[in-house]
Amino acid sequence: MKLKEGERLDYIAGTELQIVQSPNVFSFSIDAILLGRFVQVPIQKGQILDLCTGNGVIPLLLTTRTKAQLVGVEIQSRLADMAKRSATLNDVHNRIQFLESDLNEIPSAVKKSSFDVVTCNPPYFETITEHERNRNEHLAIARHEIYCTLEDVIRVSSQYVKQKGKVAIVHRPERLTDIMTFMRSYRIEPKRIQFIHPKKEKDANMVLVEGIKDGRSGVKCLPPIVVYNEEGIYTRNFRFNYEGKEF
Repeated sequence: MKLKEGERLDYIAGTELQIVQSPNVFSFSIDAILLGRFVQVPIQKGQILDLCTGNGVIPLLLTTRTKAQLVGVEIQSRLADMAKRSATLNDVHNRIQFLESDLNEIPSAVKKSSFDVVTCNPPYFETITEHERNRNEHLAIARHEIYCTLEDVIRVSSQYVKQKGKVAIVHRPERLTDIMTFMRSYRIEPKRIQFIHPKKEKDANMVLVEGIKDGRSGVKCLPPIVVYNEEGIYTRNFRFNYEGKEF
């Protein structure tokens, strides 16, 4: 496969999968991988939808955890193209469909209330300056709520997940109250929460949340994940959650 200008191939942690990346357009971060490991998915069959899929890292990773069919939705044509080429490169294009679409205008061929799981690593920041937007529009769209808000993400997730299906997202801890409020507003009951800390003594800088459509109340807080130890090296616990294997 021929790479385009500025692109490179990287491996997805804990797998033999390669993915097309570009620091000028989009490169996935640990949050996406942690979400792909955190979410509970059907092993043998089903359908999974990934919103704001970027270069497709979450659906690609999930092909190693499930035999379900996957759909990724991405508004940026360059990123959707990268995702499609990565799926072909890894010979999983028959299991993943990538759609170039605004998540608020998903084509009618994608049926609502038909997915067992919906995942999303959404834009984190509510506001943006003109300088940030003009400096790199690709990165601005991926990081800021330009084309979709957190409420949009949760509303659309609720529309497309089956009753008793799961919705999982990763976000900043300061938005946790918004996440849980919007989830309940759209009939998704928060069930599992896990915080990610850069170091043991540092505040959490990421949170993973999974809910169930029309689920019963009652949430479980999982043990936190600490990324680095005192020497600045990945902890065993982080590596287990990031790479999906014991050390």
